[in-house]
Amino acid sequence: MTRRRGACLAATTCLVGSTLLLDACATTPPEKDPVQIKLNDLDTRLARIERVVANQSLLQLSNDLEAARADIRALHNDVDELNHNLDAARKQQRDLYADLDRRLSAIEARRVGVGAAGADGASGAGTEESAAAGVVPGTNAGANAGADAGAGASAAGVAGAGASGPVTDAATGAPNGVLPGGDQPNYQAAFALLKDNQYEKAITAFEQFLSSFPDSPLAPNAQYWLGEAFYVTRDVPDALSSFQGVLDKYPDSSKLPDAMLKIGYCRDELKQFDQAEAILNDVVTRFGDSPAAALAKLRLQRIEAEKH
Repeated sequence: MTRRRGACLAATTCLVGSTLLLDACATTPPEKDPVQIKLNDLDTRLARIERVVANQSLLQLSNDLEAARADIRALHNDVDELNHNLDAARKQQRDLYADLDRRLSAIEARRVGVGAAGADGASGAGTEESAAAGVVPGTNAGANAGADAGAGASAAGVAGAGASGPVTDAATGAPNGVLPGGDQPNYQAAFALLKDNQYEKAITAFEQFLSSFPDSPLAPNAQYWLGEAFYVTRDVPDALSSFQGVLDKYPDSSKLPDAMLKIGYCRDELKQFDQAEAILNDVVTRFGDSPAAALAKLRLQRIEAEKH
């Protein structure tokens, strides 16, 4: 009996010990795998490196962007400076063209005031007028010069405009009639008024001449100088109409290049730039070696400069 109790007690003790051992094993955590620990550590370090690299790339990109912006600002400054210099150059060019045109206009205005050669010069009137008009050599100049010479020869006894003088109005002194002797003395009298800067009287005299002697060899010249008289007095529309009359009525006249040039001037001053360029280019094309073509080129350059 005693043995049984001892065996039971031993068995119970063993059972209890086993139970306690099992409980202890259940509550003790297992050890971590070293390999897994190492992998986790590598993942953490790699993520940290990736963040650093990403931050550095963004920083570099930001720096590059700022540098590009600085370059663009510098380029804008350069462009602004170039535009300023270009505007200044264009203004200077326009001023130069304007100054040159003023000087040429002044010369043209003075040319019509050149003194007469004298009563004894049979061809004086023709030579003098050709010099004042800038007649283009080789452009039907022979016929016109002959006509001017005829005018001078016929006017020799008149001694310019004042020897016998046209019939004049007592109040104004302007011609109100036709001189005896035909077209030459009347033309010479009108041209003398123009040279004497009596432009209004010259306009009246040339209009009287054209009305009285429409078929005269001197009519193309009278038509041209009528336009010059209007142009000098800044009556640009009437000047344009008179110069256009040379083209329409006397297309073979030696005054044609000068009349076309002045039509271009008038069109320009009336702000009709396309028409001005068209006829000035025509002058250059048709009369390339003439003084009129040289002046046409200058005015074309001025018009082109003003466009910009």
